[in-house]
Amino acid sequence: MTLDPDACYEALLAHDPRFDGAFFVGVKTTGIYCRPVCRARTPRRDRCEFFRRAALAERAGFRACFRCRPERAPGSASVDAVSRLARSATQRIEEGALNRGSVADLAAALGASARHLRRAMQDELGVGPIELALSKRIALARELLLGTSLPVTEIAFAAGFASVRRFNDAYRASQRMTPSDVRRPHEAESPDGLQVVLDVRSPFDPAPAMAFLAARAVPGAEVVSGGTYLRAFAEGGRTGVVAIRSAEGRDAIVVLVPSSLAPLLMSIAARARRMFDADCDPARIGAHLARDRRLAKLVRARPALRVMGAFEPFEWAVRAVLGQQISVRAAQTIAGRLVAALGVPVAGGGLACAPRFAWPDAARLAAAKEETLTSLGLTRARAATVRRLAGAVADGSLVLDRHADPDETRAALLALPGIGPWTAAYIEMRALGWPDAFPAGDLGLRAALGGLDAAACEARAERWRPWRAYAAAHLWTGLSESGVT
Repeated sequence: MTLDPDACYEALLAHDPRFDGAFFVGVKTTGIYCRPVCRARTPRRDRCEFFRRAALAERAGFRACFRCRPERAPGSASVDAVSRLARSATQRIEEGALNRGSVADLAAALGASARHLRRAMQDELGVGPIELALSKRIALARELLLGTSLPVTEIAFAAGFASVRRFNDAYRASQRMTPSDVRRPHEAESPDGLQVVLDVRSPFDPAPAMAFLAARAVPGAEVVSGGTYLRAFAEGGRTGVVAIRSAEGRDAIVVLVPSSLAPLLMSIAARARRMFDADCDPARIGAHLARDRRLAKLVRARPALRVMGAFEPFEWAVRAVLGQQISVRAAQTIAGRLVAALGVPVAGGGLACAPRFAWPDAARLAAAKEETLTSLGLTRARAATVRRLAGAVADGSLVLDRHADPDETRAALLALPGIGPWTAAYIEMRALGWPDAFPAGDLGLRAALGGLDAAACEARAERWRPWRAYAAAHLWTGLSESGVT
């Protein structure tokens, strides 16, 4: 994408939130770079330099603004015009891939050579993988330095740096100041852990998001209480309860992570972003869908509607299978029994209402006996499907994340006995976060479209591409609010 400086300046003058995260502005007279929504005094046009990414502004010698906090800017949605390789690499880096491995490891996971990956990212994003990873670490460190009283040592490791010395050197080189220079008085933080604020692209309405989570919370694994979503989490031998709530007075979510999960903070923050669909552009999507007369009223009623995604993709794939031909409540009950029997016990950290079990991973579920699953309420056929699904994910023949090719994933899912088009499309929508997924055979969607059959429903949805998942969300929500089940 080539930036038009004049158009960027017009967006800056308007403080238009639709451009938040789409570009950054460096002010030559101050050496500071900002988001286009920054409420600081707007500089003259000749003093502005525009950048597609924060890392490019930092490379040019600008340091981040303390007022608008560029590290909190929403990212680019997955439909932006970037090649799949560069996009997948960016997403994995944002989730901390280079905190745990090398560029060669990342490239191999994406089916490319390290040289090809570096070239692709440089050509399309303007930065290489190491530079982008460093920028993300610095951004996370800034959030912790400004929002918590954690010691600099703990912040360094939580942000993904291998040593405090490397952290200090990198921060000084990037921000023209030391980490200690950034410290300032802050609001009360969680008693035991870290807090990260993640801005969400406007418009954002947290109430429907929390209602969605509350209606589908799995007993023992998830809780929605007082406007806060809690979930048990386990990875790499570490366990804890992650809490997510909306921020007051701004379009953002607040992620609270216990100290036991501090090394996984970057990954958890990325999971929270995709769960709340934080980087989608509701205004852009709504304008497209509203061209359809059937959807126009729904879009006007819910301009901030998002497609809620998966904190853990494999979990949602299993939930899709559990929900075949039964009610949401019945599927919740069975899922609750499953996590209690096979999940990982997690301490609640002193929270009385905290969930107690993290979802079992694919290997653990694949090893479960059929008798164990049927004793939880699954039919033999569905138990067999769950075990096949878990086995495919465990052995790597099925990849369930946002980096996967949706067509290849769909084909792999349909090859598993017991998974049909509806289940595959629903997994694409929730687990992969694919914006064009559309379960045309869904009874609710067919009813919302006047009783069409699956083929006619599919044909009707063609005009909604590439946002068919959002069209489905609008139709489902419209049915729910009208009292139709």
